Amino acid sequence: MPLNVSILSPASPSSLSAGSSEAMSPLRVPLLAVLVSLALCQYYDYDYLPALMLGPSGPNCNQECDCPFHFPSAMYCDSRKLKFVPMVPTGIKYLYLQNNQIEEIKAGVFDNVTDSLRWLVLDNNAITNVKIEKGTIDKLTSLEKLFFSYNKLTEAVIPPSKFLDELKIMHNMLSKFPSGLLSNKENLTSINLQHNQLTSDAVSGAFKGPKKLLYLDISHNKLKKLPAGIPSSLEMLYADYNDIDSIAAGYLSKLPALQYLRLSHNKLEDSGLPAGVFNMSSLLELDLSFNNLQSIPEVNSQLEQFYLQANRISKFDVSSFCKYIDPVHFSKLKHLRLDGNNITHTNMPPDFYNCLRQASDIMFE
Repeated sequence: MPLNVSILSPASPSSLSAGSSEAMSPLRVPLLAVLVSLALCQYYDYDYLPALMLGPSGPNCNQECDCPFHFPSAMYCDSRKLKFVPMVPTGIKYLYLQNNQIEEIKAGVFDNVTDSLRWLVLDNNAITNVKIEKGTIDKLTSLEKLFFSYNKLTEAVIPPSKFLDELKIMHNMLSKFPSGLLSNKENLTSINLQHNQLTSDAVSGAFKGPKKLLYLDISHNKLKKLPAGIPSSLEMLYADYNDIDSIAAGYLSKLPALQYLRLSHNKLEDSGLPAGVFNMSSLLELDLSFNNLQSIPEVNSQLEQFYLQANRISKFDVSSFCKYIDPVHFSKLKHLRLDGNNITHTNMPPDFYNCLRQASDIMFE
């Protein structure tokens, strides 16, 4: 594949501060597709149906909500200006309470569904820890998904269910996540904790329990180092927008399945990166943009996406990508971003073309 080297005009401060989501790829999704995706994201998240698609409500339903005849195990109580969680009738497995004004969860509301409720959606309310009474979430033994984003929690709320597979507590005020909360969560595969106030000490040992964990997002917090005790099953680790300045030697070697690692908008420096720390054959995408790196760290030849924009890099060393260059030894890198550094196309050594022969996009300033 021919190499497409993109030489950009000098990046403006506004373009460099746009965030990792925009920085992740030089590709641009059509605007219409983005708008459609945003409009439908709540349905994809919750398997949710708008009110006009619900049809008439069944008899086994709280009067504050709707339980459609064609989906009698679901109770829709969203966007109704509710102040508290209504009593949930027997037979309900999927409970939608997002976009209300709920401040408290009173004891007894889940008594009819303690061993049958599977999904609980509480996003976009005003719930605090002190207003969650005993005998509520702590009694849900079959819950599979708990969505608790955009509330006022300061400590993680975890049901006793061993079947929990997805946990979302984003955009809260979490400062505590005690070790042991996830000790029996063998089926938990996805954890979203971004946009909270978690420190490294607060999450120390917090993720040891889930042995099948695949996805962990702890971006937009106050971490100074990556959390210890992450299960070896992890495939995606997102820790953007923290205060991480170093990575311990051997840390990533304990994550042999890791494919996607995002550490943009941190405080990483060359001195905080042990030699070869990112040289992992499993890694496909690595984002180190918006840090304080002066050189390109060594990566494995299997890496496909590498984002280094907005650092202080002034030299391109081919050995960071290729130890050997011949017909069978070369980098599999497809996209490389170097814009916002002190390096240009004219700084590139002649053999970089052979090393990065599969690259379709290399972006310079």
